[in-house]
Amino acid sequence: MTTILNLDGPTSESITENVRARYEAYNWHTDLVEDGTDVDAINQAIEAAKASGKPSLIEIKTIIGHGSPAKAGSNSSHGAPLGADEVVATRENLGWEYAPFEVPAKVYADFKEHVADRGVASYDAWLQLVEDYKAAYPELAEEVSAILAGKDPVVIKPEDFPAIENGFSQATRNSSQDALNVAAEIMPNFLGGSADLSHSNMTFIKGEGLQDSEHPLERNIQFGVREFAMATILNGMALHGGLRVYGGTFLVFSDYAKAAMRLSAIQGLPVTYVYTHDSIAVGEDGPTHEPIEHLAGLRAMPNLNVIRPADARETQAAWYLALTSESTPTALILTRQNLTVEEGTDFAKVAKGAYVVYEAEGFDTILLASGSEVNLAVKAAKELEESGTKVRVVSVPSTDIFDAQDAAYKEEILPANIRRRVAIEMAATQSWYKYVGLDGQVIGVDRFGASAPAQTVIDNYGFTVENVVSVVNSL
Repeated sequence: MTTILNLDGPTSESITENVRARYEAYNWHTDLVEDGTDVDAINQAIEAAKASGKPSLIEIKTIIGHGSPAKAGSNSSHGAPLGADEVVATRENLGWEYAPFEVPAKVYADFKEHVADRGVASYDAWLQLVEDYKAAYPELAEEVSAILAGKDPVVIKPEDFPAIENGFSQATRNSSQDALNVAAEIMPNFLGGSADLSHSNMTFIKGEGLQDSEHPLERNIQFGVREFAMATILNGMALHGGLRVYGGTFLVFSDYAKAAMRLSAIQGLPVTYVYTHDSIAVGEDGPTHEPIEHLAGLRAMPNLNVIRPADARETQAAWYLALTSESTPTALILTRQNLTVEEGTDFAKVAKGAYVVYEAEGFDTILLASGSEVNLAVKAAKELEESGTKVRVVSVPSTDIFDAQDAAYKEEILPANIRRRVAIEMAATQSWYKYVGLDGQVIGVDRFGASAPAQTVIDNYGFTVENVVSVVNSL
């Protein structure tokens, strides 16, 4: 009887699944090698997999700690060293007569014949194929070489995005779709999709179909309901080189993708994550779908730019920054509800992470906000001015980018002598105390959301002009 082991013990303690049968159900090619020491059988299985024309799973039965008289078949051999005496016993049991770190000459010879020589031949054939392609298609070859070297032959520019008029109202998820379709028109290597939410995330490239085995050049990918798999696929595409890729889901479901996002950041991959339905304004979907702690968690991740744009203009700028990033992934945080384009929002200044969007001369109070709360902050500032309070409103689309600015710019935006500060964001308050200081306040959400019409939830959680004015006046 075969005992299959995990690190903690037999797999029977935790799983009864027939893994090979599951992959057969996926219509994969599968094979079974009963003896993991039978090299010929393994080679035959690999050749059969290559010839199948399908993705393949080869199940190989092995014994953990093989050869160890005391520990073979025991999970204790997984992470613990055998020990000096057991190493000697294992070498004797396996008939291994060579000294430590001595590699027999026949191993070198076998490697040269079956791996090195074959690899050199394959590489030479590949180089010849590349040279033939360059000769036949010199312009295309130059473009491909540039793309694979990470030098996009077609670079999107700020002026490629259409001008947005002040007062224009649109949900930033829709503004994002407009921006990504501008990019798709310009950048042939730009593609992506969503985890079964493309028509809610607005991540569909217009005029294109779904990519599949019969339509490999289409640029819309249907990832299905699997956020983690989507993010790992995007990482693989980015690692290959030559592609600008994105994937979308609701912000609350970023939790499922986070482990792969972390790898994007660690590996310096400029993947773009499109996260919509960004706050308690999701409304009737209720607490399970209303992100609270997610912004703070994403902002805590090193080498990840989290951008929450205030309107269509800032959304264009956010996409521009994401598409021109060389080694930092980007998370775009977008609304379902419409936002009005403020007169003071500025495409170029989004690259600073925070900037002034509204100001009264001689201001004595600073309101900071991101995303949908910038509209609220401007309205509250105008209300406060009627009673003599002079307000500067700072849009903070990206705390990560703002924190990377020099001290002089930070002082220009948040002068140290102005200590009367209030930050406004429909999310956990943690991100904001470093800006408002001990004398300031944060209007945020440190409890779970509620199920009700969006405006009802927003009002009941204190995101109203009246409450902002009250908090400012209390300082």
